[in-house]
Amino acid sequence: MARRSKPAKLVGLGLLGVLGLSGCSVGDRTFWSWGWPAGITDEARRMHSLWMGSTIAALVVGIAVWALIAYAGIRYRKRKGSDAELPRQTAYNLPLEIVYTIVPFVIVAVLFFFTVNTQNRVLQTSADPDVTIAVNAFKWNWQFVYPDTTDDNGGEPVSTVGTSTEIPILVVPTDQTIRFELASADVIHSFWVPEFLFKLDVIPGNENGRDNVFQVTVREQGAFVGRCAELCGTYHAFMNFEVRSVSAGDYQDYLSARESGLSTADALESIGQPGTSTVTSPFPLGREQQQAAASADD
Repeated sequence: MARRSKPAKLVGLGLLGVLGLSGCSVGDRTFWSWGWPAGITDEARRMHSLWMGSTIAALVVGIAVWALIAYAGIRYRKRKGSDAELPRQTAYNLPLEIVYTIVPFVIVAVLFFFTVNTQNRVLQTSADPDVTIAVNAFKWNWQFVYPDTTDDNGGEPVSTVGTSTEIPILVVPTDQTIRFELASADVIHSFWVPEFLFKLDVIPGNENGRDNVFQVTVREQGAFVGRCAELCGTYHAFMNFEVRSVSAGDYQDYLSARESGLSTADALESIGQPGTSTVTSPFPLGREQQQAAASADD
């Protein structure tokens, strides 16, 4: 078989590149973020900055290594009619070895510094957040409690509880600091909203403690799926919920509607939002699953 010409190889590589880039979306910044998904919180953007900086640093190191490999391959390649030119052989080169030791150490130290700094900022909480929401996880669903509210009976705070046939909706305001206080009624669960680019284990026995608290500021309105990210038992996969982020004004109207006695669905519809989940739905249950879920709901 005849050897392929150099132009044909270049065309083939170009086609592969076009096919590869066709799967990348420029509109949502997925391609330009080099695989990092778009988040909707300030904390997600800080993590995005860390990712971009780390990727650029990796590219710089990679390009330098590729350039050295290419130089060695070209400079000392075997030419027609002559033997390959061997570089000067050196048993020891102390200055070069020192450089090889110091440069990786500096790179690791810089990456470590920025990683710890970003982690501390993402996990940082304020003493006086704009909104506090209690999240209670149980096998196998969620309860969201708004501690600063009172229901129409003047007793307990307003809350939303999911069931085997209803996805619980967590309503949050945008452009405000939101403190989540997590608690588990039984085993370890994990509160995960992919668009937050963050998840936190819900550890039983540490209710509203330091390890079960985090804070975000949501910047985009919309509906986003939430899940339990810790294998917690038979129906772990059924523990879905929805985050509904609305304007600060709509959020206050929603809470007022709940305090007046309206259900979650009716209160959402009163502010122009769908009353039921739009991003996920309950899993279909068999007979045995229905019986187990009914027992859990009780």
